[in-house]
Amino acid sequence: MHQYFNAPAPKLPVPTRRQALGIGATLVGGALIVGCSPSMIGKAMSVGAPHDFGAFGPFIKVGPDGTVTVVSKHIEFGQGNHAGLAAIVTEEMDADWDKVKVEQSPANASAYANTSFGMQGTGGSSAISNSWPQLRTAGAAARAMFVQAAATTWSVPASEVTVQNGVVSHAKSGKQAHFGELVAAAAKVPPPQKPTLKDPKTFTLVGTGRVRRKDSAAKSTGTARFTQDVHLPNMLTAMVAHPPKFGATVASFDATAAKKVPGVVDVFQVPNGIAVVAQNTWAARQGRDAVVVKWDDSKAEKRGSDQLQAEWTALAAGKAPADSKLKWYPFDARGDAAQAASGVAAIETSYDFPFLAHATMEPLNCVAIVNGNSAKLIHGSQIPTLDQLNTAKIVGNLPGAIEIETLFAGGSFGRRANFQSDYVAECVHIAKHVGKGRPVKLVWTREDDMTAGYYRPLVHHTVRVTVDKDGYPATWRHRIVAQSLGKGSPMGGGGMDPSAVEGAKDSPYLKATPIVDGQTIHPDIGVPVLWWRSVGATHNAFVMEHTIDQLAKKAGKDPVDYRRALYTKAGANRHLAALNLAAEKAGWGTPAPDGWTRGVAVHESFGSVVAQVAEVKMENGQPKVGRVVTAIDCGTAVAPDQVAAQMEGGTCYGLSAALFGKVTLKNGEVQQHNFDTYRVLRHNEAPSVETYIVPSSNPPSGVGEPGTPVIAPAVANALLAMGQPATTSLPFVKT
Repeated sequence: MHQYFNAPAPKLPVPTRRQALGIGATLVGGALIVGCSPSMIGKAMSVGAPHDFGAFGPFIKVGPDGTVTVVSKHIEFGQGNHAGLAAIVTEEMDADWDKVKVEQSPANASAYANTSFGMQGTGGSSAISNSWPQLRTAGAAARAMFVQAAATTWSVPASEVTVQNGVVSHAKSGKQAHFGELVAAAAKVPPPQKPTLKDPKTFTLVGTGRVRRKDSAAKSTGTARFTQDVHLPNMLTAMVAHPPKFGATVASFDATAAKKVPGVVDVFQVPNGIAVVAQNTWAARQGRDAVVVKWDDSKAEKRGSDQLQAEWTALAAGKAPADSKLKWYPFDARGDAAQAASGVAAIETSYDFPFLAHATMEPLNCVAIVNGNSAKLIHGSQIPTLDQLNTAKIVGNLPGAIEIETLFAGGSFGRRANFQSDYVAECVHIAKHVGKGRPVKLVWTREDDMTAGYYRPLVHHTVRVTVDKDGYPATWRHRIVAQSLGKGSPMGGGGMDPSAVEGAKDSPYLKATPIVDGQTIHPDIGVPVLWWRSVGATHNAFVMEHTIDQLAKKAGKDPVDYRRALYTKAGANRHLAALNLAAEKAGWGTPAPDGWTRGVAVHESFGSVVAQVAEVKMENGQPKVGRVVTAIDCGTAVAPDQVAAQMEGGTCYGLSAALFGKVTLKNGEVQQHNFDTYRVLRHNEAPSVETYIVPSSNPPSGVGEPGTPVIAPAVANALLAMGQPATTSLPFVKT
């Protein structure tokens, strides 16, 4: 690290400011992205990046002691993906799991792009699934190189050479050597372009309990490095006074008192507020509190959440303002839509979902060093390509020339990945003002994190269902009102936002319904919104699953049997298998423990199907969740222990939001500032989560998010089963 500051700045290709801004504007505008393949996007985004990789490619390094280092293109922010990524390479390479470690890759989209969306980034529960073929190939190629190196060195046929636990052997001659002893020779072997992959039936590591996290010891002892742990020579700390209303700007400010605070170095305006830089965090905070700012809120969002909710309800009822240019987008349609609006409805109801904060344990932070048009970032970067792009626009350089050192992060749930790189850009603006390569650490407090955006959108659904003579859906009319998450997207944006309807669109319940009229509309307001763990599934799973239980109850049918019939009709075999496994393990059909009632829910998201049975009782006027039985079909479960951990974490995260989560606005200002007003699940309130994995030989699918959206409808369905009224708004606990 210190060599970076002491050495001369690297000679990077430097465009003119006009060229750099042109590249940035074109990329952000989508002209180089829309219609491009992921590889083309990666190349465009990584212009100016170094491409110096070792003999085994960008994902594998082998040391002289035989240690194998897996280079991860995905950030580790609590989900444990490094274990699974390392296991994939280890399995194909036949390395010694105990001598495998993981390091974070540099920012370079051409080498490390997420194959799911073309930029380097972690999201959409895609870390394992998009890396599966890539890392298997890399591991198999490295293994083949060691085999050939041994065969050449020992003058034996390569077909007679075997590898096990990092040791290369030739049984007939009795010769053997570990990877480190052969690494120099192996590095001279041209890597095969299409190496032979293992038959999954022969796996000895992937899919076993041996795959455990590699970062547990460091995180337990405090040696793991997070952004707050970064302390560089001559570094300043910055905090920013943000406007209390979204869209407000600085009219004027008085820094007289702030500059008198001991340790404060400077106070100045940045695009989204007033920055205070100081010698330490405490001085920066005191200085920020002393700044007097007059805000211009003439263009700010001033509506409260209650007013917005009423407007969403009116839109769903077809009462858009006369001058509205909003458009309804169909997401599922079959049969005569007029019939879906007529006839005697078995269910005609609406559902309301509030804004939600991401509420990560580590608030946002970043370290930036800017020297002229050179820049380096040190932080938990979820989408390095966007951070490079937005930084390049500020300093006037090529995106690939922006160096990023990605550290561990204490959660994200989507918050660290927004199109504007908001907190990163804020830090870069400050570091640019400070200049001369002096490091600046930007620190957000919990209050900053809670009140300065972004949020899971406020959402409203209306559902109208008629049934056939057997009580199953005959017509289904569905309206979804939600802000679009695509606003400002470098992917182009506009039109229907797929995330708003994911989980409702292509639902097996709709596939089993003869007449469907599903539409969504996206009002645009000043509150910044963003994906939140499991994104659209957070509300769509609830609506679909709770509606189904109400229909089953009206038909006098068991909720599990009712679903089985619909899944069979829709050909949803994975849903059926997950449901049957969860029901079996939960003892569905047998009496629940005294005082408890069971509820069931099933949902597919990110390629995985999760079924849950929750045991619930009312305690002190609010739901208490005890045992939760989870079954998941996630394809090949690379790291079963981590699958279980993600089901537990996702369930608790989803339950926390379902019970207590709610961000409210009053006159446009967020009312929740910290965990005292934004209540989260406590240890004594966490349920016992059992996880069962549906056997599968399919490629891996998502695990990080699919456990989150299922618990809320499972709880609502348990409450319905115990005689409580249907739940039409969240959270369950009203305050």
